[in-house]
Amino acid sequence: MKTDLYDKTGKVVGVVDLPESIFKRHWNPDLVHQAIRTQLANRRHPIAHTKDRGHVSGGGKKPWAQKHTGRARHGSTRSPIWKGGGVSFGPTNEKNFSLKINKKMRQVALFTALSRQLIDGVIKVIDSIKIDSPKTKIFINEFKNFLNKKSTLVIPSREEKNIGKASLNIKKLKTVSPESLNVYDLLKFQQILIDKNAIKEIENHYKKIRG
Repeated sequence: MKTDLYDKTGKVVGVVDLPESIFKRHWNPDLVHQAIRTQLANRRHPIAHTKDRGHVSGGGKKPWAQKHTGRARHGSTRSPIWKGGGVSFGPTNEKNFSLKINKKMRQVALFTALSRQLIDGVIKVIDSIKIDSPKTKIFINEFKNFLNKKSTLVIPSREEKNIGKASLNIKKLKTVSPESLNVYDLLKFQQILIDKNAIKEIENHYKKIRG
């Protein structure tokens, strides 16, 4: 399949062939949802943490005798019903939120997202995403016709190292390598710029995974 090829100024300068195995997949919302849910769940790092009665200090001695005091029996001041005692069923940072998804399913979800974004006109293939120096000003000047108010995901070729450094402090813009694509980023950004050479690298990378 073919799509328009753009230059740095935003003009169409030709067409480029795209592998149908990656960019011509049927939309599968359930699979994409599962891939995104898994990715976000595995990103979670629990912070909220409470101490149960086994972690609260003190309470080693029985507060008072078991019988003949006229008061309710208690074994420890670390009990949750005491002020300063442990917490019952509170959140802990030991909870594991991670989920799993089959590698092939994750790959198909990735291809599905790429196909959908291509159909929706989100993806633009650029003949060359390169700059001579890792300077933000240079990057903005050369790609100013693409860097509008839309959030942008940039996918340069593996050999290009300057783009990642130059784009670090640009708002609503993220750079990701062809080997590090993920469904969440592909659907999050309003515009995706892919280097022409990165398409072949994406295809070769996932051929290795399938092998």
